[in-house]
Formats: sequence, C-alpha cells, structure tokens
Amino acid sequence: MDQHRRGSQSASPRPAEPPSVADIVNSGDPFSVLGPHEVSPGRWEIRAIVPDVDAVTVLDRDGQTVLAPMERMPPDGLLVASFSAAERPDYRLRIERHGSTEIRHDPYSFGTFLSDDDLVRIGDPTSDAVYTKLGAHFLDLGGIQGFLFTVWAPNARRVSVVGDFNSWDGRRHLMRRRHEGGIWELFIPDVTPEQRYKFEIIGLHGNLLALKADPIAFAAEHPPETASILKSAPGFDWQDAEWMTSRSAQNHRKAPMSIYECHLGSWARVPEEGNRYLTYRELAVRLIPYVKDLGFTHIELLPITEYPFDGSWGYQPISLYAPTSRFGTPEDFAAFVEAAHAAGIGIILDWVPAHFPNDPHGLSYFDGTHLYEHADPRLGFHQDWGTYIYNFERREVMSFLVANARFWLERYHLDGLRVDAVASMLYLDYSRKAGEWIPNRYGGNENLGAIDFIRKMNEVAYATSPGAITIAEESTAWPGVSQPTYTGGLGFGFKWNMGWMHDTLRYISKDPVFRQYHHHDLTFGLLYAFSENFILPLSHDEVVHGKGSLLGKMPGDQWQRFANLRAYFGFMWGHPGKKLLFMGGEIAQEREWNHDVSLDWHLLDSSAHKGVQSLIRDLNHAYRSIPALHERDCEAKGFEWLVSDDRDNSVIAWMRRGDDEGSIAVVVSNFTPVVREAYRIGVPVPGFYREAINTDAGRYGGGNVGNLGGVTAEAVPSHGRPCSLSLTIPPLATVILVLDHEGSEAKI
Repeated sequence: MDQHRRGSQSASPRPAEPPSVADIVNSGDPFSVLGPHEVSPGRWEIRAIVPDVDAVTVLDRDGQTVLAPMERMPPDGLLVASFSAAERPDYRLRIERHGSTEIRHDPYSFGTFLSDDDLVRIGDPTSDAVYTKLGAHFLDLGGIQGFLFTVWAPNARRVSVVGDFNSWDGRRHLMRRRHEGGIWELFIPDVTPEQRYKFEIIGLHGNLLALKADPIAFAAEHPPETASILKSAPGFDWQDAEWMTSRSAQNHRKAPMSIYECHLGSWARVPEEGNRYLTYRELAVRLIPYVKDLGFTHIELLPITEYPFDGSWGYQPISLYAPTSRFGTPEDFAAFVEAAHAAGIGIILDWVPAHFPNDPHGLSYFDGTHLYEHADPRLGFHQDWGTYIYNFERREVMSFLVANARFWLERYHLDGLRVDAVASMLYLDYSRKAGEWIPNRYGGNENLGAIDFIRKMNEVAYATSPGAITIAEESTAWPGVSQPTYTGGLGFGFKWNMGWMHDTLRYISKDPVFRQYHHHDLTFGLLYAFSENFILPLSHDEVVHGKGSLLGKMPGDQWQRFANLRAYFGFMWGHPGKKLLFMGGEIAQEREWNHDVSLDWHLLDSSAHKGVQSLIRDLNHAYRSIPALHERDCEAKGFEWLVSDDRDNSVIAWMRRGDDEGSIAVVVSNFTPVVREAYRIGVPVPGFYREAINTDAGRYGGGNVGNLGGVTAEAVPSHGRPCSLSLTIPPLATVILVLDHEGSEAKI
C-alpha cells in the first residue's frame, strides 16, 4: 500500500486563492490540487470534492481521531482541511450526508499504479497488458480494497469514473492522465464488485460526450441497459486440465471436426416463463448432452460478446471482453465451457473484429476523436452494416483486438475463434464503388493494416493457447488464408468453404430433372478443395432473410424433400473437409430461423424429422470412427474420383483414404428419384465393402433400398481399376461403403 501512497504529489506553494471545483474539474490534472499537499514545512492541506454533503471530517488512520474538519471554500464548494503533521498523513474521510455517516479512503491519497513498462506493454500486440492493466481491476492494498480504473483516451481533456458509488457525478472521481501512453487511471477505494460504472469524458474540443462503457469491461448490464459491471479478479476454479492437455497434442487437420453452430438465444426458450432465454448453466445441462448425443465434436457460438441489439445476433458487439449478460454471469459462462470440455466437446466463439456499432456508449468517437475508427468514412465506415471499421494501422487498436482474441482463449479456455467477415477487412474496396475507397500506399486495394493485424492475431493465438484453432469466414480467393504466416499466409487454421456451400446448395435446390445440366456444381469444388484447410459450412446465413430453411430449399413432394436433404447431408459428410451445421438443420426445421423464438422441437414427433436427426447422429459417428473420412480431409492424396462425369444419371462417386492406405471409404450419391440397379463402380482393392451409411434406410424415413449391408468387390475391371462393385443405388440417396478387412487377405 505504502508504495502507492508515497510521492504522489510533490510539495508546492499554497495558491493565493483556492481553486474552484470548476477549475479542478477542467484542469485534466486533479492530483495537482486534490488529496494531501504540504503547503509549508509541517503544514498539510487535504482537499476534496464531495458534493451534496452535510459535513466532511479528516480522521487519522484509525478512523476515529479527528485531524481537522473540512471547510467549504467559495465560490463553489471545494473542501479543504488544514493541520500540522510531521510526515505525510495517512487519513480517512468521514462523510455525513442526509443523516448517514460513512468513513472512506481518499482516492487522491494514492500514487500512480501503472508503471512505465505497463504503458509500453499496453501498445504491444504480443502482450496481455490490455486486459490485465486496462479496465477495472479489483485490488486489495493491505486491507484497503477497491478498484483501479484505467482507460485509453489520449485526446480527452478530462475523464471521470461515474457509477453507483458516486451518484454518477463526474466531479467526484476525476482521473489522472498518464501522458506517456494517453492512459487515464484512478484507484477508487471502498468500491465493491457488481456495481455499475461508465466513463464520463470531455472530448478534445471541450464537449461532454455520452457516457462511455468501459472498452475492457469484463461484464455488462443486461440490454437495453448499457453500463459496465465491476467484477473481482477471475476466480473460476477450472477442472479441465486433462482436456486442455489432450487438446494441445491434437492435430486438428487430421482429426474429425464436426461443428454444431448455435445461437444460444433461440436454440430453446422457456415458454412457460415468458419465453425467456435459457441460462448458461441451463444450456450446460440441456444443450451440451444433446450435442454430445448427436456426435458433434464442437459447438460454435454465434457472438456472445456483449451487444446491445438482439436482432444483430451478436454481430454488432459493444463490450468485446464481456460475455453477454442475457444468459448469466461470466462465471456462468465459464461453467458452460467447462461442462462442454467434461463432455468431450470443444467451444468455438464467433468473433467479430471486422466492425463495431455506432451506439453512443460504445467505441465510436470515444475520446472526442475517431480513436478506434478511421476518421475518413471511405476507410472507417461499413456502408452495408452501418457500422464503423477499426483503424487496424493504429498500434493500440491492433493491441486491443489481438489481446481480445487471446483473452477469450486464455481466460475462458475456448477452443477456437471463427473470425467473421474476413473479406471485409482484407479489401479496401469491399462492397464499395469507384471513388468510395482509398488505395493503399502501393495503389492497391489490400488493407495492409488489417493483414498485419490478422497475421499477428493468429500468431499470438497459436503461440499462447496450444491446441486452439482459428477459422476464417473468407468469401474470396485470397491466397493462403489457412497457411502459416512464415510462408506468406494469413495464419488461420481453417477457412470456411463458401464456394462449396453456394455451388452445392444451388444444385440441390434444382428439380432432379434439371440437375444433369448443373452437374459441375457438384464437381467444381474439388478443383480447389485442398488449396486451404476447409470447413464445409451450412451456417445460419443460409437459413435467414427469406432464404428459407435447408428443408425448404429442397424440391419435390414431401418424400422427395426429405430424401433430398438426407442425400445432401450424406454427400456433405462424405466430402473432404470438416463439417459445420447450424442448429435446426439436424431436425429438418421447416421454417427459416427466427432469433426471437425457439427451434420447433415438436417436429421430432414426426418420424420424418426424427429420421433426419438419427441420420446426423449416424453420420457423425461414421465420420469420427472411420479414419478414411477424416484423416486426410485437407490432403489431395486422400481423395480419388471414381465417377465424376455421369451427369445423365446425376450420380457421383469418389473414394476417401486414411493415413493407412488400406483405410478406404467409397461415397456414392444419386440425386435423382430413380433406383440405379447394378451400377458398377471401379475400386482398387478386392474385399467386402460394408454399407456404413445409407440415407435411404427406413430408420431415417427412407424406402430401405440398398445393398443388404454391403457388397463384395468382383474381379471385374471398371473405370480403370482391377475390381468393381455392382451397386443398388437408392433414389435420392447417398451411400457410404467402407472396406472391411476382417477375414480378408486384401492388399493394395
């Protein structure tokens, strides 16, 4: 404690006239006037601004002995006490207000807290100082408890902490400016956790800004309220060491990865209680066992960093360091993550560094200047979304964002970040016409600052959180998105395959009569399937804004719609690439997604919907248990066409191999409602090919057309291979066959 008390104010001559409260408030240097000051040898003054009180008395450190009463000085109420003391006094303030009395420590009796090294580290993108030093941190200084508030606002004239503890009065807790880093700090003793707070800022031009939420707040009020919430030091007792250790040893490119994308606010509701959300802890009990039962390896959460507007689904975040209070506390969220790990499920967060909203309590125009965003709207404003774009070239902004990625991976043990809208960051002319953007210094359209930020974020994420992954939602042909930065790539672990998604959804939505004319939509993706580490995404974006549900995209009568969807899922799970499915797809949701209501769980009373759910469960089991279906998801040598050109019959077939060359799976899809009898497909190896998946099985709602459990390869050459299978391919179905070596002498 003493090190923060000594030397905070140097001795100075007593001013001829006491400064006014207005002078102090507007000075930007409250410590030069407030607190203890030795005005002459052995003579001390204590000065304070304590509005709306009956009396204030300076007490000795025992909280009882009176050192001096404080007198209110004209013209507007600065309180001053004067007394003799041999050394710098250690004192308390007794405040009498409206019949009540409280004894408090004086914030202005403490010295600086951030070291010069801290100020440097806050601007270092490789450091964790942004969230370990900025924000509001609980401190216990030898029994004096309170919060240290720090905020980056280099162009502000004055910054105050306001909150429940000071009646939201900006005169009460004026902050000290540390000029070296543009950081303002103040330790406020006797402030307790769970109270609300914000920053009151006088901008560069002397204007009072809207109260600002803390950019580093660890918790926030439930929207539509907008205050930050004080939290004590993270104290969650993690019990997932075994998970974290095993995760760090995993090669994710080789491992099965099947992701259940989920919007927590509409997965399920509690209709009997006003249609309220489930809490994080309730979701841990209901969502996690459900996902585990279906065999998914990960849950990807739509953004849960605090956001003001429900309709943004979290994609317009305000408090990037706070899990949304809609579902509970930060501790509740940590418990949800740990429950997932205990069940063997990883948690991926949809993370949004591409833009931020212009809500007045947020980051926009934070200190009276365009601090986090570019001033020029051609660089700093997203026309599509009406949001601001981060100034990635500003070192402190890069540090703020890189540290945020690290924060979620380290503090909440998250297993990955899916980075939203990467293309909008990479291109200066993203969704802009000529004249609406500014070229980079080389005359190009690449956002060089964003590229540097993305690479640094990935480097830090992988260096500090072993086994965690990063995933890019990147919709262009930018090269090397999922390649290491040392080879010139962006450094992501994986990339969403948006081209595959668009092509195949376009194909499957066609009437089977016309599919022969669109066969290339099935095959084109294999031309680039191994250029990146791809994830095949059927995400939330495909079931909103009038696009209908996945089932709603399927043509034909009721039987054909369900058969098409089952065949498409089988095709997807057999295709190279990791898998992602948005919630509701697994139960063949009829209507498109509505974030305000629960999924239609009553559909599972129907055998057709229940059948699709059973298929997803079995596809996940097959994908995870059959090495050929996942070990070489990202390697060309794990894929081989068997039939790619049968557009007349809309049949497609390929072979998948695992790391063991004898690990073979054959995937065959028939996208017409016609049974294909005795359809011959060449295979390289003799033996029995077990039918692991048949999407036309009766248990899925199909017609039970198939191969009676499997087919033995015949010594009949076909498709340039020495052996072949004579298959019965069900209508509108996908069949996955696995070479069964038991009892076989098969060799390659």
